Amino acid sequence: MKPIFSRGPSLQLRLFLAVITAIVIIFADSRLGTFVKIRTYMDTAVSPFYFLANGPRAMLDNLSANLTSREQLERENTALRQELLLKNSDLLLLGQFRQENARLRELLGSPLRQEEQKMVTQVLSSGSDPYSDQVVIDKGNVNGVYEGQPVISDKGVVGQVVAVGQFTSRVLLICDASHALPIQVLRNDIRVIAAGNGCTEDLQLEHLPNNTDIRVGDVLVTSGLGGRFPEGYPVAVVSSVKVDTQRAYTVIQARPTAELQRLRYLLLMWGVDSNSRTALPQDEVHRVANERLMQMMPHVLPSPEEMGPPAPASANTSSPDFVGPPAKAAPAKATPPKTNGAAQSKPANTATPRNTTSPAMNQTAPSPQGTSPAAPGGSR
Repeated sequence: MKPIFSRGPSLQLRLFLAVITAIVIIFADSRLGTFVKIRTYMDTAVSPFYFLANGPRAMLDNLSANLTSREQLERENTALRQELLLKNSDLLLLGQFRQENARLRELLGSPLRQEEQKMVTQVLSSGSDPYSDQVVIDKGNVNGVYEGQPVISDKGVVGQVVAVGQFTSRVLLICDASHALPIQVLRNDIRVIAAGNGCTEDLQLEHLPNNTDIRVGDVLVTSGLGGRFPEGYPVAVVSSVKVDTQRAYTVIQARPTAELQRLRYLLLMWGVDSNSRTALPQDEVHRVANERLMQMMPHVLPSPEEMGPPAPASANTSSPDFVGPPAKAAPAKATPPKTNGAAQSKPANTATPRNTTSPAMNQTAPSPQGTSPAAPGGSR
């Protein structure tokens, strides 16, 4: 009797096909970026749910702000005015330092550091994936956000944008295990790489020998070498330094200055030039550095007009100690070089007394034209 339902492929074959399909999708997404647009469309589609989920918290914040007493508002206003006065006094010195820095850079021929544009953004939600430390912000493609854009807070570097939707974006935090950031020690400019170990752990400084001059309490700032983060922004403070006697390196950990577990308002950063709107790969960073070096060279080295014409080469033909390659024959109408009396008394094809020990040295070098004799001292 023929069965009503035909038997499908075996369970092992289905599992094998599912694994192969998953591997192909992962490879195409990570290497080729095939599903980037699909992910962007999905983020745009679910972005209203982020704003909807953030609505109750925004309503509670507005309600608590409206219920604040007048006395508390006056105290906060007074404290904010005092803090603003202190900040303005610091800005006076900051303006002087900026002008002095600009003058010194002009004297050294270095390119001036430009101001970065910033935009305030709000965190809508944190990532639900336990293996990835990300947050969702309320700015997207309509606001000019791009992948690789640096994100900071009022206390330090937070991370960078890894996915951009139409109205929302995802920010990868510096504490994520897949994130690494080039930094430098503020005290002595030692450049290292800070890798994330998860937001429950401190950052780890990689590949450091035992004699590295890094101490507990050193401030770590961005070095600007990666092409994404501008230079000089605080990243972390060294929390522990442990020397591993069994290995040839030191285990150093640093605590981020930004409170990554309690993020609310962040700052998106743009460069003033169009080149800073895209993240530079490693080879592009080297090319830009070489171009900046070549731009600085005319300010360091003198120009050819300042150096003057090159000095004429002086040929000492009267020295009997010089034995060199055969000299080219002079033209027929050229004036013979002036030599001393000892050199004039000898024919051109006769070697000097010091060179008469070898028979090969007594032979005259053949002339390129075949008729003119070789110059004195040029025979071998």
